[in-house]
Amino acid sequence: MEKEKNESSAKYPDQKELEKELSEYLSKKYGGKVKIISPFFIPRTKEYETDRTRGAERGKSILNFDLMPEELEAYLDNYIVKQDQAKGVLATKICTHFNRVKHLKRQGKDKDASTVGMIKNNILMIGPTGVGKTYIVKLIANRLGVPFVKGDATKFSETGYVGGDVEDLVRDLVYAANEDIEMAEHGIIYIDEIDKIASSKNIIGHDVSRSGVQRALLKPMEETEVDLKVPHDAVSQIQAIEHYRKTGKREKRVVNTRNILFIMSGAFSDLGDIIKKRLQKQGLGFEADVRPTKESWDILKHVTAQDLIEYGFETEFVGRLPVIVVFDELTKDDLFEILRNPNNPIILSKKRDFASYGISVRFENEALKKIADMAHEENTGARGLVSAIERVLILFEKHLPSTDIKELLVTPELVDNPEDELERLKKDHDSLEMKERFERCRMQEIENIKEFIMQRKNEFSRSTGLTIYERRAEVVAQIALKDIYDLNTAFDKFRSLYDSLRIQEDTLFEGLDINITFDETAIDEIIARSIETDEDVNSIAYELSNKLEYGLRLVKDRTGINQFVIDGRALTDMENYISELVRTYYRD
Repeated sequence: MEKEKNESSAKYPDQKELEKELSEYLSKKYGGKVKIISPFFIPRTKEYETDRTRGAERGKSILNFDLMPEELEAYLDNYIVKQDQAKGVLATKICTHFNRVKHLKRQGKDKDASTVGMIKNNILMIGPTGVGKTYIVKLIANRLGVPFVKGDATKFSETGYVGGDVEDLVRDLVYAANEDIEMAEHGIIYIDEIDKIASSKNIIGHDVSRSGVQRALLKPMEETEVDLKVPHDAVSQIQAIEHYRKTGKREKRVVNTRNILFIMSGAFSDLGDIIKKRLQKQGLGFEADVRPTKESWDILKHVTAQDLIEYGFETEFVGRLPVIVVFDELTKDDLFEILRNPNNPIILSKKRDFASYGISVRFENEALKKIADMAHEENTGARGLVSAIERVLILFEKHLPSTDIKELLVTPELVDNPEDELERLKKDHDSLEMKERFERCRMQEIENIKEFIMQRKNEFSRSTGLTIYERRAEVVAQIALKDIYDLNTAFDKFRSLYDSLRIQEDTLFEGLDINITFDETAIDEIIARSIETDEDVNSIAYELSNKLEYGLRLVKDRTGINQFVIDGRALTDMENYISELVRTYYRD
């Protein structure tokens, strides 16, 4: 008995706290005393908002921004392996930027002359290829719900010369914001390969493609007004003519870059040599063999503004990038953890590729380790994972759709010898041993996802409005695995089904003058059965109510009680549940 109690407390929240919430919920819902025989129930006390909805609302007005640095860092932890320092700095400075803008707007000082010269938290990210620089910025923009555009520095030239205009990025931001200028003025512009526009020491005269682009970026990075009407753009000219024809006035549409956050990134392959020489001159104990290899990438964490200037950047340009973040290189273990992360797009994408042919794919951990080893040899970071997986699975993706094989287990043997394993699979795909191995792998994946959720249950609980415990984590893991979702999307689906059941419970037994409430365990089991059977949750709830009707009517006629709380045992052990239900109410 004591063992059962301990296991229950591990799986579920504190019962007294839940019963107190239940009492408050039911008193509001029914306005009367209710007999509770459920193990627990968490009432829905406020309207739920998904991260996506919350982000969209923030995007409509900066005044709605309420994200704190620790919240954003926790969100990034769900997707990004390693890079702890980078995640912390980015989360802090980006949240500070938008919260400061909100603060000034509320005070009516966002355009006050007294704030002229305010230093923006523009960011420079330094790191080797494939460590997640672009990915992390996209995640942040998505979480914040702000418009985002990306450009490569190598494609721009100084205004007036042949090539892209840096101000085109600002115009693209308006397009990304669905022509909402106010929203665009609080967006993020990300420029990659910024190290490629460092001035070359071998060029004499004006360097249009390098120092010229740096100068062209100076005003947008601080504050300027960018005219949306472009002289050489035919569409822009036609719109202007149409506006003048309708109103008789010339339209001037401009975007102020004052609150647009600029984030730059690059690999800076030779920067380590400059830092090394400076540190050696300062006599800080760095040996002569210190160089920016992958074993000593940490030397870049000692970078200063002067190092960047010596690298080839204008002093004014470096001055507009006050925040510098250095990313870590990824080891074999890091690449393996990326593959094991339930949110990683590499595995999810490959599973969806095969799912489009009706083929279910599972990856054993030892196979993922071998793929990580293959990727590490390419020395291209996480990008190498994509090419490694493609090399391993391309034969199966080509041949299996033409067969009746519907399950593919990626094993260490398959990674080592794809051709041999393909032939074996064609001859013996119904092997009992492989089917059992496939099922064990599926269960292990569920356990991995469940563990991932439980380690971050506070973040998921805060963002979804749900209480997270082991059984619920398992149900969400089943959704993620079956539908090939990242965890945020899986939680969105769970919440949608949850809300649907909460709405339906008010209509069940209306004609019998009986009110029922599903507790959390009942909702979990209904959703779990829906995942398993592909049956609609409302149909399952309706079928459950039909099976319970006789017992509930019996209790109502005998005791006059007409309000009941139904728990998960009603689905997992219907016969004993009804018997206990009747005995409990009759006894009282």
